[in-house]
Amino acid sequence: MAMAGRLRSTFSLFNRVSASESLSSVGSYRRASPLIPQLTSGFVSASGQQGGDVKVPVVMTGEAGKWATSLYLASVKSNVLDKVESELRSVVEATKSSPTFGQFTKDITVPKDTRVKAIFDICEKAKFSEITRNFLALLAESARLKNMEKIVGRFFELTEAHRGDVKVLVTTVMPLPPAEEKELKETLQEVIGQGKKVTIEQKIDPSIYGGLIVEYNQKVLDMSIKTRAMQMERLLREPVNFSDL
Repeated sequence: MAMAGRLRSTFSLFNRVSASESLSSVGSYRRASPLIPQLTSGFVSASGQQGGDVKVPVVMTGEAGKWATSLYLASVKSNVLDKVESELRSVVEATKSSPTFGQFTKDITVPKDTRVKAIFDICEKAKFSEITRNFLALLAESARLKNMEKIVGRFFELTEAHRGDVKVLVTTVMPLPPAEEKELKETLQEVIGQGKKVTIEQKIDPSIYGGLIVEYNQKVLDMSIKTRAMQMERLLREPVNFSDL
């Protein structure tokens, strides 16, 4: 059964777990999962730059960045980076396709024991790796499941950088025709350099009026009509120094 199918088959667990009045202690999960304390230590102490002989391709800041960095280091050291990435993509997709699961991850009123038990049950049913299971359990235990999508998003940035991928966000008024997208991708490939895989993600925003905005690697190239109009307006508002004429 595909991973997405295994995840779908576990959604009914939420109702049963939430309705249970006698849940197993979180401590029993800790004893069964020695990586939880190890990952906890890693998340707390991560510098965001390197871990032993493993270098992080992108320096992350903020809480989400530190969690993502620690998850990346643990995954690389255990040689399961691709597997963890695939599993977490399925989890994120599940939060969008299942209202029950999505609500569960965001509901901070769910008791800690319930959160952890549900996560362990789901991960066991989906046959997730130990790294993924313990990462999600840590989020559940520390009431950070609500931040999962943001943390995992930063983790995906690291996995893409690890592979040499460059995601480019292109904002336009309407979707680019295939021919124009292909031409833009080829141009960006020349700018970014060979050896990097360029992936274009399109964003539609009618408020820019026209043109496009290109964002990648924390760089922004704003060629929108809105921005050019604002720049022209500022120039027209500046007082003219007639002595220079």
